[in-house]
Amino acid sequence: MTARTPDSPQDRSGDWPAASETRDSRDDHDARDARDEPRAPGGLAESDRRRLLDGAHHDPHGLLGAHPVPGGVLLRALRPYARGVAVVADGLRAELAPEGEGLFAAVLPLTEVPADYRLAVTYDDGEQLLDDPYRFLPALGELDLHLIGEGRHEQLWRALGSQPMTHGGVAGTRFAVWAPNARGVRLAADFNFWDGVAFPMRSLGGTGVWELFVPGVGAGTAYKYEITRPDGSRGMKADPMARATEQPPATASLVTESSYSWQDRDWMARRADTPAHLAPLSVYEVHLGSWRPGLSYRELAEQLPAYVSELGFTHVELMPVAEHPFGGSWGYQVTSYYAPTSRLGSPDDFRFLVDALHRAGIGVIMDWVPAHFPKDEWALARFDGLPLYEPADPRRAEHPDWGTLEFDFGRTEVRNFLVANAVYWCEEFHIDGLRVDAVASMLYLDYSREGGDWLPNEFGGRENLDAVAFLQEMNATVYRRCPGAVTIAEESTAWDGVTRATHHIGPTGFGGLGFGLKWNMGWMHDSLDYMAHEPVYRRYHHNEMTFSMVYAYSENYVLPISHDEVVHGKGSLVNKMPGDWWQRRASVRAYLAFMWAHPGKQLLFMGQEFAQGSEWSHDKGPDWWLLDETYPAAADHRGVRDLVRELNAVYVATPALWQRDTDPAGFAWVDGGASEDNTFSFLRHDAAGEPLLCVSNFSPVVREGYRLGVPEGVWAQVLNTDEQRYGGSGVAADSPLKSEPSAWHGRPHSIQVTLPPLATVWLRPVG
Repeated sequence: MTARTPDSPQDRSGDWPAASETRDSRDDHDARDARDEPRAPGGLAESDRRRLLDGAHHDPHGLLGAHPVPGGVLLRALRPYARGVAVVADGLRAELAPEGEGLFAAVLPLTEVPADYRLAVTYDDGEQLLDDPYRFLPALGELDLHLIGEGRHEQLWRALGSQPMTHGGVAGTRFAVWAPNARGVRLAADFNFWDGVAFPMRSLGGTGVWELFVPGVGAGTAYKYEITRPDGSRGMKADPMARATEQPPATASLVTESSYSWQDRDWMARRADTPAHLAPLSVYEVHLGSWRPGLSYRELAEQLPAYVSELGFTHVELMPVAEHPFGGSWGYQVTSYYAPTSRLGSPDDFRFLVDALHRAGIGVIMDWVPAHFPKDEWALARFDGLPLYEPADPRRAEHPDWGTLEFDFGRTEVRNFLVANAVYWCEEFHIDGLRVDAVASMLYLDYSREGGDWLPNEFGGRENLDAVAFLQEMNATVYRRCPGAVTIAEESTAWDGVTRATHHIGPTGFGGLGFGLKWNMGWMHDSLDYMAHEPVYRRYHHNEMTFSMVYAYSENYVLPISHDEVVHGKGSLVNKMPGDWWQRRASVRAYLAFMWAHPGKQLLFMGQEFAQGSEWSHDKGPDWWLLDETYPAAADHRGVRDLVRELNAVYVATPALWQRDTDPAGFAWVDGGASEDNTFSFLRHDAAGEPLLCVSNFSPVVREGYRLGVPEGVWAQVLNTDEQRYGGSGVAADSPLKSEPSAWHGRPHSIQVTLPPLATVWLRPVG
């Protein structure tokens, strides 16, 4: 070193005296060397040196930065490829002596650690003046660490991941990651050319959390964690808590900071006024990447709200938005649970889309996938070298259907990761509902597994008790923290109490799972099977349309015609129907009106609202050209779309169709047994007892003078799916119809109505 004292003849250089020139410093080092293990030049123990340089040291801050020692302050820096490093503070400068392999150190003759100093690092292309990351205390508080350890940090994204902040008066970014099995963690990023040697992170106690505050780093920085595994090998991992990512196929995480100003205050204030199961809920399911291919979040915000509003749906359901590497998974194989996919824009761009939907009066439900995650080596799988997010036993870790891994729901930190993630989407992005994917695969230990391929629970049963506890905690937390939000289970079995409160114990001994709604997969399969039969054979399958009423009030149901029903060779909705083109469209119209009147909420996947003939393709999306006026059959498709619009309009305006969806008193069969006629007739009642009559004729013949027992009154047609404006034949159901005192179907009054072919008619009393 060439440092000099400020009051020496060369005081204009502003240098401190070289620490290596002081007698006390030499004596102190000699004394420590006598006590400690052999040290490399500069006084660093060889074991510490090797662990630090190999990325396997748990406390790099104890070796790097400034520390009081006998005789002064020891300052050490790790700057590979640097030609020299100096410390600068208060206008003074002292060179650090090279220790080899990128380490520089010196003992400065100071009485205390400088409150604010910089490192002047000289490279081949010049000098950089930098803040030293190793002069900062941890930027993660004790309360955060305590909550993480307890698995109760409900805003985990504020503690882990990358957080731009001002710390110690300096702007930068705090990086924090949970990796309890790691021997060491380093930060590799674009600003250090993806070489993490100079940025080792420190372990914070027994929490398994590693932390580093890096001054001068802000939003837009790309980074990963270089993890030294228990066996000494190293690997690069994306941040599990990243709130933004590079666009696939790139896999780095991005530092991000929201500057979005929400405009949906009125929506958020009133969305909790009526619980979802007591309100109208008509859902348009959308795959954002293919609804209109090529549109960004902000471009979608210009078109999607207008389209959904024009059709009258109350909600959209977005297929998974969280980042996923393979587009062909449609988002159901998630690698970054806290990051909206970058394919369509930034996190704030996604906020803009949700805000636009809310301002149009449309709720936003999002598919959420906590059941499994892919095995990509740069993501969650064996994150710190050992099974961490997944169970250690492969019989519980491997998902046999999808080639993915299941979460270890019994691990406190993993459960916290997922519960906080559910809250995150609702709080940070104002999501109104989470539709939880593949719940059945979580609930059963033997799901898709053969006899010897699964382990029973502690009581010898097949129920995954950890998954049950997780789902209960997730639902309870979301409902407590996010008023007005709803959770929806895609659960395909007869598990008891999916939509029962978590504190209510059912006959099986389990508390309810706590969901607000559940997809009625049984109704969907049965009704579509009935409709697929030629009308002449439907009489033999009549009960497939009525069986749903046996269990209709066992849960709070959604009736889903989702993306799953129009892919993989299943055919589009219209092409599930038998007959010629006219009959197929007529059957779709009649079926949709039957569905909208049936107890339960409604869900329809994009493209089915205008009778798209081809299966859905995530590459090309809906066949919008079918609606183009230049297409000869455009009127046929527009007619179905017009009917969907009318169904939604009447539905929302008619409380009988939604107000008592979960109350048996809201439904009554008129005739559920007319199998020879292929007809179904029933009444829906609102809270005041006002009825709506639904009559479906699933045969291709006109039925004139068809008598139905109804409450006394004058009945007027509300909707007829056979109207010519929808593409029907124009057979009109007589309206208005005054009931006659002629007993029928167990009622003292009845009406005689003309039923159009392959059509559904709605009527209600007037006057």
